[in-house]
Order: sequence, then structure tokens, then C-alpha cells
Amino acid sequence: MAEEIDLHKASTLSPYIGQDFLTWLWYKTETQSGLFGLENGEQVAVHMEQRMAVQGGEGETRDTAISSGPQSELTEARLGLRTGKKVTQARLRIEQDDTVWSFQVKAEDLSISSLKTPKVDMRLEEGEDPDARFLEKMFLIDKALTVLDELFTVFISLRFSETWPQERAAIRAWIRG
Repeated sequence: MAEEIDLHKASTLSPYIGQDFLTWLWYKTETQSGLFGLENGEQVAVHMEQRMAVQGGEGETRDTAISSGPQSELTEARLGLRTGKKVTQARLRIEQDDTVWSFQVKAEDLSISSLKTPKVDMRLEEGEDPDARFLEKMFLIDKALTVLDELFTVFISLRFSETWPQERAAIRAWIRG
């Protein structure tokens, strides 16, 4: 079993670890069809979609490029990566079977916002526990966070391994390509 990593503590390792994570995740979603295996043996598909921000420079010379839109191919963000910008924000879509989650992730602290879980049927059947819908919603939120935690754990293990230089070279080639 992989060591559990607290996302917020790990993001303080380097101000750039979140940017590296989101860049690596984007690379992996495009080079392995977005498929990731989870610790419990299940698979999820992860996609970057609709909104991504990349940023370069500091202070007054800071430059940000944002790709957004329902049919966005993230063109501006891709161009930004090629010019040395770093991913600062990304919208993720996670799919498992017919279940879909989407949310925005910020690189600076790996915080999430705009979390959309699969729809929960709010109609109560006779004799059904009134807390069941709430608990189902909480389960779906927890599942999204667990998937993000596992993806970050895979990344951080790789990032501090001997194979990181090869992975970084592959990411750079992907960016140039």
C-alpha cells in the first residue's frame, strides 16, 4: 500500500510542485489515453478540459494565458507551455464507468473548486433513510478527492525517484511536439 500523502503538506515542498503535478497529469492524460489504475484495482479516465491557465514571469512581467470554452483544445495553454509558462490552474474531468466528476485545481496549493459530482436522485422512497442522499453525495465528493490524492501520490513517488529525469525528458519532448 502506498504511503498516504497530505496534499497540502506536500505542496509546500516546493512552490512549483503543484505546477509540475498538473503538467505531468496533462502529459499523462494525453499519452496514455487518460487511463489511471487506482490502488483498489479500479481504473479511472482523467481528462483536462475546457479551462486551463498557464503563467510565466514574475511581478510586473507576469504573463498569463488562459484556454477556455466548451470545445477548447487548450491551444493557448499548449503554446504557453512551449514558451516556458507553467500550468497554474486546470479543470479536470474524472470518469469511472458512467460516473463523472469535474473540478478546477489550483497549482499553488492543490485546492479544488467548482466540484461537480454525479447527480444524486433526491426523491425519497417510502421507508428510505432520509440521510441516504446526503451520505451518497458525501461519498461521491470523497471519491473525487481520493482519486486526486492517489494521482498526486503516484506523481510525488515518481517525482522523487531515480526515473524522474527520464520522465521529465519525455514531458519536455511532449511539450515541444
